[in-house]
Amino acid sequence: MAHDRRKADHIRINLEEDVQFPNLTTGFERFRLVHQALPELDLAAIDTRVTFLGKPLRLPLLISSMTGGTDAAQAINRGLAEAAQARGLAMGVGSQRTGIEQADTVATFRVRDIAPDILLFANLGAVQLNYRYGVDECRRAVDMIGADALILHLNPLQEALQADGDWNWQGVLGKIETVCRTLGVPVIAKEVGWGLSEDAARRLAEAGVAALDVAGSGGTSWSEVEYHRAATERLRRLARAFADWGIPTAESLRLARRGAADLPLIASGGMRTGIEAAKALALDAALVGIASPFLKAAAAGPEEVIAAVDLFADELRIAMFCAGAGDVAALRVPGRIVEIGV
Repeated sequence: MAHDRRKADHIRINLEEDVQFPNLTTGFERFRLVHQALPELDLAAIDTRVTFLGKPLRLPLLISSMTGGTDAAQAINRGLAEAAQARGLAMGVGSQRTGIEQADTVATFRVRDIAPDILLFANLGAVQLNYRYGVDECRRAVDMIGADALILHLNPLQEALQADGDWNWQGVLGKIETVCRTLGVPVIAKEVGWGLSEDAARRLAEAGVAALDVAGSGGTSWSEVEYHRAATERLRRLARAFADWGIPTAESLRLARRGAADLPLIASGGMRTGIEAAKALALDAALVGIASPFLKAAAAGPEEVIAAVDLFADELRIAMFCAGAGDVAALRVPGRIVEIGV
């Protein structure tokens, strides 16, 4: 099916092509954690533990939703899940539309047998609620993998750049509200790499979502991915025109906080290091989501994912130590982070 080919293309292109934003950055380079020459802390005692949606995590880290539905995706998901279980992380699977529509692909999403304790997120495209999906399909996605919550991802630009995309977004917000009210598990609204505005965050909060993943610009550009998928020159030119579209992650994080004052926020979109993560946490993110670096590590095996997580953890701990923050909450003390320029 076309959806299967699309998933396989996405994995291949992300692994083989340069699909980063050509010019747009995450915006975190505009911020500095204030260095403390006298931290009065023991580095070995720095506490990175957090609780998210009622579940304890050893690191404030989400292995972000990436893939599923193909043989290659199954190996990737299981490698990511093994690392998440070993290091006490959260994890999301890729869109489960294939699993809903093709029973023989369900196994490519399932990871509970090797990751019984992780905070696990199911995933469907929000626009599918306009294409015959409803609460039943959302519940099937959750039950399929034994998930703790459901991500509804928002990708209007990506759909607009696909010849076979789902273009009708009218009325989606009301259907998200229905899912939030009746599903029975928390619903997380997530962009896929172009960021959430203040207005979008406010409307989603009013609809009843439990958390927001801003997934801002500055990392993987899905318009660049669609450029490499495009079958015609016209579609390639159209995708390339939007290569630097979107709201940088740091700005989206601040906008989302203004729009949704009480919701936990996930900062994703171009997050690469524990230092950037510390900045995001200081700007009031509850978790940091990382996708592309872990996808590339997973292609080499779960040991590489664990090594990447351990490096991230060391960077985060040292950043916290040198900023004088003994735990994640202490990163949010006023004056811990400063904006150095526009």
